[in-house]
Amino acid sequence: MTKYIFVTGGVTSSLGKGIISASLAKLLQARGYRVTIQKFDPYINIDPGTLNPYEHGECFVTEDGAETDLDLGHYERFLNVPTSQANNITTGRIYQNVISKERQGEYLGKTVQVVPHITDEIKHNMRILGESGDYDIVITELGGTVGDIESLPFIEAVRQFKWEEGSSNAIVIHLTLVPYLAAASELKTKPTQHSVKALLEYGIQPDILVCRTEHHINQDIRKKIALFCNVNINAVIESIDASTIYDVPLLMMKEQLDKTVLTKLKLAHKNEPDMESWKDFLGRLKNPTSEVKIGLIGKYVELPDAYKSIIESFVHAGAKNECKVRLEFIQSENIFADNVKEKLQHFNGILVAPGFGSRGIEGKIEAIKYVRENNIPFFGICLGMQCAVIEYGRNVLGLQNANTVEIDENTPHPVINMMESQKNITAKGGTMRLGAYPCHLKKGTKAFAAYGKQNISERHRHRYEFNNDYLKQYEDAGMIVSGLNPENNLVEIIELNNHPFFVGGQFHPELKSTVANPHPLFIKFVAAAMEHGHKKTN
Repeated sequence: MTKYIFVTGGVTSSLGKGIISASLAKLLQARGYRVTIQKFDPYINIDPGTLNPYEHGECFVTEDGAETDLDLGHYERFLNVPTSQANNITTGRIYQNVISKERQGEYLGKTVQVVPHITDEIKHNMRILGESGDYDIVITELGGTVGDIESLPFIEAVRQFKWEEGSSNAIVIHLTLVPYLAAASELKTKPTQHSVKALLEYGIQPDILVCRTEHHINQDIRKKIALFCNVNINAVIESIDASTIYDVPLLMMKEQLDKTVLTKLKLAHKNEPDMESWKDFLGRLKNPTSEVKIGLIGKYVELPDAYKSIIESFVHAGAKNECKVRLEFIQSENIFADNVKEKLQHFNGILVAPGFGSRGIEGKIEAIKYVRENNIPFFGICLGMQCAVIEYGRNVLGLQNANTVEIDENTPHPVINMMESQKNITAKGGTMRLGAYPCHLKKGTKAFAAYGKQNISERHRHRYEFNNDYLKQYEDAGMIVSGLNPENNLVEIIELNNHPFFVGGQFHPELKSTVANPHPLFIKFVAAAMEHGHKKTN
């Protein structure tokens, strides 16, 4: 029988429910249990695909093409197990399903209400992964903070779910804050007490409290929290600030969070968690033998969460190369021909990030021209790859005003064109080319050297593609198409041969990088940046 764990948050947002959920899942997985995590978001959007990254951070895309919350990236990076459409549900999707059923007459004339119809739909979605038979434990993270109006149906659904399943089959972990007041020189438990009181008002007694804190929580404070919040003292878990999110599983293991969970779910404590490979990763991450500076050029750089998977991919690849990657964000709107050298010359490598729209695109193109001409390692992702094609067309092929039709519909040289399958689509939500697609690599190329095989699969999120009408011109001028989709000849990877590392991918490699399997293109790019740094030093 599948067991269920619900993770709620109180006091404030951004306490790290996703990291706690992923860390617990990692420990349970390391004990031999089959675990998955799902995220329930309280906003009305069907998915985050139509949200500006400044609103919600990056949009994480799963293998099956779901546009999801960025926390699913953490789940995959920690567990090394792909997620799917079923792992992320929003209020919008819940209401859409219920309204569709109402229109089809499934409620037989009844008045459709939040309770029971909306809460029943929520519970149905909570059980989908558990009923698949693929998992022993399903962890469900509830977005938002207890007390938020939009979260109430989810909280009520958890109350009903816990009552239906029984206390040993469904438990609630509440993540809360124990702030430190410098003026009083002490930690304060009152916010946690009020947060738990709010949960109790909704009919939920948390089984475990995970307390975020900047300072260690002593035994007296644990006793106080346990007493006022009706939990066992061993169920008061300290979650102290860590230097890296990858420390958190080991901190939670030290706090015996996994043991406490197994006891409450009446599951066997089979094996101690096998975290040796994780510790090895952390050892390499914290003890680098070299360092590189890489510039990330994008248009959403004021909010690093917009590039969360890219940032973490550099962490994974850096550890693999035993190298500290110092990532610097550069606003592409601020790059021009007269300052590009000043802004980029000190970097060992440049990544041009994905994005949508015209803002900042000329700065990206100017940066690519500089790194191409000065042999600085370059990696372009999605729009970054398309900008490399535009730059090469303008400055090497002499295609004046070459552009993407996304930016200029009247360009004389549409080297990046809208995909044929996208031309008649008007709806914006969930209609791009999304999810995993195959790619065939050309032997003897940098891409083939990175992957070590010819047939690969990568995840996509785009409407525009390389215009194959220009393919021969580009190849004759020295640009190598090293990866093609075998079904429609869509150009997936471009690269230059007479350059230390100049690679662009139409797909999003950052979405598949995990602690256990760092992405090969990021590994090779960091290695090339290291080599460039050594040459500069010498």
